Amino acid sequence: MPFTPQTFRPSFEVNPKLAKAAHNLSSLLIAIGQKSITPGHEQKINEMVAGVNDFSSPDPELLKHLTSVQVGILKLLENDLQIVAKNHYQGQWLAIGMAAFGIPLGVAFGASLGNMAFMGLGLPIGMGIGIAVGTAKDTQALQEGRQLNWISK
Repeated sequence: MPFTPQTFRPSFEVNPKLAKAAHNLSSLLIAIGQKSITPGHEQKINEMVAGVNDFSSPDPELLKHLTSVQVGILKLLENDLQIVAKNHYQGQWLAIGMAAFGIPLGVAFGASLGNMAFMGLGLPIGMGIGIAVGTAKDTQALQEGRQLNWISK
């Protein structure tokens, strides 16, 4: 079953933010089309796109709806099929690394040096650890064929 195409609206030419969100959703659908997913998931995605096509509110509301549908599709793919976008884990683990490794290391540096101003030293270390772990998980997802050829722009 092919995906329902997103309908063009004249406001896409006038509003660049809306055009960008519509392009992101269209390119996401193209990237998903290159993967083999179950017919049930295709139907759910088609229902979401049909909801966007039938949406008749003003442009700011449409922009929010486009973004929420994109996030909903990505969450559906990640939770049910373990399919993720490029650099998904890298972004996720960057924040985890800063919080889980960077802050405790910073507190340890600050306490050991007797000046809590050195607490900020741990954040870039945690960021580096997080990016390294996330990149490894992204590489693993690519090797297993669970990565979409799509990056949000």
